[in-house]
Amino acid sequence: MDEPEKLSYREYDLPLPGPGAVLLKVLRSNICGSELHIWRGQHPTKKKGVLGHEMVGEVHSLGEGVETDYAGTPIKEGDRIVSAYYITCRKCAACREGHFHLCEHAYDFWNQPPEVSPHFHGTFASHYYIHPDQYFYKVPDNVSEASAASANCALSQVYFGLDKAGVTYGQTIVIQGAGGLGLNATAVAKEKGATVIVVDGVESRLRQAKQFGADHTLNLNDYATVEERVKAVLNLTDGKGAELAMEVAGVPAAFAEGIHYIRPGGKYVTIGNITPGKLVEFDPGLLTRKSIQIIPVVRYNPWYLYKALKFLSDTQGKYPFDGMIDAEFSMDDIKLALDKSAAREVTRATIIMEK
Repeated sequence: MDEPEKLSYREYDLPLPGPGAVLLKVLRSNICGSELHIWRGQHPTKKKGVLGHEMVGEVHSLGEGVETDYAGTPIKEGDRIVSAYYITCRKCAACREGHFHLCEHAYDFWNQPPEVSPHFHGTFASHYYIHPDQYFYKVPDNVSEASAASANCALSQVYFGLDKAGVTYGQTIVIQGAGGLGLNATAVAKEKGATVIVVDGVESRLRQAKQFGADHTLNLNDYATVEERVKAVLNLTDGKGAELAMEVAGVPAAFAEGIHYIRPGGKYVTIGNITPGKLVEFDPGLLTRKSIQIIPVVRYNPWYLYKALKFLSDTQGKYPFDGMIDAEFSMDDIKLALDKSAAREVTRATIIMEK
């Protein structure tokens, strides 16, 4: 991306992976909501460069000393791999405090222009370079490419957020947004034993949420006001509200609305709003009176990628992860895929790289 909404293609010789590094051949890369923020020029750090991060690839070549993934599983050329899309240096202040997901060097390479070696900084490309200190894992044999491609962003991040909130059996959670994050969150919350209410304004997404385990769905278009939507949630929770809510809509107004769904002493995980400076009216007094704990989540501790792959393997056939993608595009049509995704003409698009 040379500038927002403008793409060009560049060619580079494939780099040899250095010690501790891996070069992947990209099999497919999804268009994540974050990609759309970047495409519109709304991302706080990435303004141009190689796009793509939610992906699955196969090992093209291994750097010196690389014999296993970060779980100790042996790997070789041709194995399918997913990697965290960021660096965890394990030396900065955040890493030393155990906040690997907040590493100060997370985007050292992701934000580099393609002219900077090793060139392949993003996954909208034929290949992708995994650096030392960048966690990666072998994909279980029973997990498809389509399912694995969402693991290193959507699934890992909501899994991390739900664990931070301590979602457990018998609780009720309201999930705001039924895109990729919301569908993954629905499945994970359901496996943890929660009752799941999903709120969205697109009926096809809500039907898909049902397939991912949602117990109840609320279409925003059926309720004229926040008060009506809150009443609907109260009716589903014995008049008390949900123990938890999760915002994955990426809309500031959704964040302000979310605290109304939650009972006193509840928790609110917010993931979707990633662009600083987009403001909304908010009721801090209501937050205080209800003593709601807000848990913002960016990225995830990298071992959650391993947990996400295991989740996919253990729940094969139970949820339609392969069906989450509703549009496939070639590498030549990346701009078309981004434009159609931004216009909501497709819900969840993937780029299939040449075999």
